[in-house]
Amino acid sequence: MFQSFFPKPKWFFLSALIWTLVAIAGWYGVVRELGVSMGFAPFPEGDQPVGLAHFITPDFLWFYLYYAVFSAIFGVFWWVVGDNRKWQLWSVWGSQLIIFITYFSVQISVAINNWRRPFGDTLQAALQGEGGITAGDFYTLMLIFLQIAFLSVTLFIVTRFFISHYIFRWRKAMNDYYTGMWERVRHIEGASQRVQEDTMRFASIMEGLGVSMIDSVMTLIAFLPVLFSLSQYVTELPIIGAIPAPLFTAAIFWSLFGTILMVVVGVKLPGLEFRNQRVEAAYRKELVYGEDHADRAQPETLVELFDNVRRNYFRLYLHYTYFNLARSLYLQADNIFAYFILVPAIVAGAVTYGLVQQIVSAFGQVASSFQYLVMSWSTIIELISIYKRLAAFEAAIFGQPLPEIDREDYQEPGGDVVEPHPEG
Repeated sequence: MFQSFFPKPKWFFLSALIWTLVAIAGWYGVVRELGVSMGFAPFPEGDQPVGLAHFITPDFLWFYLYYAVFSAIFGVFWWVVGDNRKWQLWSVWGSQLIIFITYFSVQISVAINNWRRPFGDTLQAALQGEGGITAGDFYTLMLIFLQIAFLSVTLFIVTRFFISHYIFRWRKAMNDYYTGMWERVRHIEGASQRVQEDTMRFASIMEGLGVSMIDSVMTLIAFLPVLFSLSQYVTELPIIGAIPAPLFTAAIFWSLFGTILMVVVGVKLPGLEFRNQRVEAAYRKELVYGEDHADRAQPETLVELFDNVRRNYFRLYLHYTYFNLARSLYLQADNIFAYFILVPAIVAGAVTYGLVQQIVSAFGQVASSFQYLVMSWSTIIELISIYKRLAAFEAAIFGQPLPEIDREDYQEPGGDVVEPHPEG
């Protein structure tokens, strides 16, 4: 799955993680302040430019240069020491480009968030009958929003086009890798399904899930400082009272609570999804044999095999019931949580309407990033199931022991046992 596309995958991903941490530590530890001393200082909170000027401020230009240098060093290093150069332009350089354009798209959300305060305050002033507000003020702010929106739409189209090609190259790399060993894999039951269907589904899921994960990380990097600076306008939380950086702290606590909740209530789902593939494969196998052999696919056998399918699906329905209940209740509560923690500040008159809108938007961005598992858990379960099948397929190719879950007999309530099955 990975060695077909990335150079020395274990070392590549480990080095990418270490290099990313070094880059982040270097930026916040030394380089950012070095940029300030050289004239690349950021604007103070509340004075950030609104509109397209947000993307060409001195601190942004300094960051663009810093990212380009760090990316070039990493790419050149792996071009020298890595193998599999056929795909490195996509796997190494393409990955770095995806990370950058994802970060830039998140900054578009920051620009819109900055726009919310002046628009909300202008709206509040007009509704309260304060003088000096003209139609031109609203039209100007709307024009600024349209400029940001046009940039967002353009970047989205270009990004999706590039990522679609990136993911298909990954699928082609997997396809070439497996078909290149076809003489070794053709005897493995279900080989055609692994090579065609599972590589296709793996690529399809990674296209959405992988980008969502990068987007969540980039959103945190972009919005956590925004939320931290906005905490100066809110001094206390309901029930708890005054704490340091209340908005920042509340967002982290609420999001971690939701993530842990989803992991706990959904812990059994990946195994059940994987075993579901096993019982489906056993049923499909018998039907296929029955097409060519009169003594196979007898009614009693098919009834027994389909009962195994039914029992596993019923177990999935049961576990998804309480998983969906917990997820739905959490997401409904999430809709008003940001307003809940702002009640003391709103009642005290410490925030304006525009500031409330900016805080709620920033809080939602941070919370949704932390809630990546909450929003994507069902898709993650499907990806884990596909990964397990391809891992078992590769183990069979190289004569290695099957993963533990494949070596276990699966016994449903009632005594039926489904033996380990390469296709499952």
